Amino acid sequence: MVRLFLVLVFILGVAATGYIALTGYFLARAATQLLTVGTIASAITLATPPTDPLALGYRGTPVEALSLPFQTLTIDTALGPAEAWLVPAAGPEVGRAIYVHGIAGAREDGYRHLSMLHAAGWTVLLISYRNDPTAPASPDRRYTFGLEEWPDLEAAVLRLSGDEATPVLIVAESMGAAVLGQFLAKSDHADRVSAIALDSPALSFSAVLAHLAQISANPFPRPMAWAATLILPRTTGLELTQAEVGATYAAFPGPLFLAHGSGDRIVPLAPSEALAAARPATTTTLWNGADHLGSYAEDPAAYQAAFTAFLADVPK
Repeated sequence: MVRLFLVLVFILGVAATGYIALTGYFLARAATQLLTVGTIASAITLATPPTDPLALGYRGTPVEALSLPFQTLTIDTALGPAEAWLVPAAGPEVGRAIYVHGIAGAREDGYRHLSMLHAAGWTVLLISYRNDPTAPASPDRRYTFGLEEWPDLEAAVLRLSGDEATPVLIVAESMGAAVLGQFLAKSDHADRVSAIALDSPALSFSAVLAHLAQISANPFPRPMAWAATLILPRTTGLELTQAEVGATYAAFPGPLFLAHGSGDRIVPLAPSEALAAARPATTTTLWNGADHLGSYAEDPAAYQAAFTAFLADVPK
């Protein structure tokens, strides 16, 4: 009887291990596809783009969107020239800001923040970076959760801050937060950033992977995500375990704005909540029930009020 029991335990153990390995493999394959340039873009491209410039998916220049004059700049990155739009402040300039979009996003996604920053006297640079249509492609045509994109942001910071090292505010959304986090951790010019605004920030690749496992409704989501974490470096060539930037933001000494919705189906809320709790410096938060990047649309007045309060704390 004991031997039979041990045999059954062994069989169950082998079956469970095989199940976790198999589901982890499929999760890793799905994540690899999501990191491949073009996969998400084709999924989110709308047949009829919205006409509201403050809606996600809108496409058009700052003049077409908000009747704002702008200049097209070329930012010299390590891979080649990347296009950016520079929108001068309305009246005397009180500061300079950069907008960093998320995975498969675009400069136009920053119009919600541009509208608020422009009215408050900020000059805004909306950038593109590697694998965008207006920027060079990486050799592997793959998003890397900031691990390889951050030097493109560094080039933009140096261009906007100039020789005088003028401090800049950076607004980053979704994977843009991962890009900015890597820049803060690795760049010799991170001290040029005076303040940060984050929306639905992707602070942890492992948390995103665990979130995908959880919503898959498969049994044992945590072991499944763990297995996928082991497999991904072999399928992508990326050390995605290093794509963790929560501690970097927690240590950032300047003012920080953080908006995130509990209904986010792409980036989990928990790392944002942990970040807000860990920060000793000035932090303005906006929590609601919105889906990914939906906090502004959920309550524009509340978002504008919170963002305006944040700007009041930014050193000029």
